[in-house]
Amino acid sequence: MDRPNYITPAGYAVLKAEYDALLSDERPKLVEVISWAAGNGDRSENGDYIYGRKRLREIDRRLGWLSRRMKAARVVDPRQQEDRARVFFGATVTIADEDDNHRTLTLVGDDEADAGAGRVGWNSPFARALRGAAVGDLRKVMLPAGEREYEVIALTYP
Repeated sequence: MDRPNYITPAGYAVLKAEYDALLSDERPKLVEVISWAAGNGDRSENGDYIYGRKRLREIDRRLGWLSRRMKAARVVDPRQQEDRARVFFGATVTIADEDDNHRTLTLVGDDEADAGAGRVGWNSPFARALRGAAVGDLRKVMLPAGEREYEVIALTYP
């Protein structure tokens, strides 16, 4: 990875919880089912065995991905932000477009982004455009529909 994987403490806890659940709960149960199915004889037409092996590969792939993301993670607590007058990681920003439509966004790690809930990833176009902005600043954002200009209306940290 060429960029740090910034993540909030809550986002890291979610990744860790998923990793732990897969590793200590779901995977062992699945291995047990596969062992049982393998003991039933012909594996070529054994649905439990075939599906179990496929699901086991999916779990192992997900565990590998989660492991890599957690190793690369740099946990940043937004409450520790020293310069609260500018937009940095963890900031909650209210912006307004040219039509005076307001939108509230929180800049979080890419692994915890959820645009529908107003959480945008640190490396998204919105976050890149808003980084370092202060209340009253105008920022241009390149969107699929074209370039739009937004004004920072409010800025808070948890």
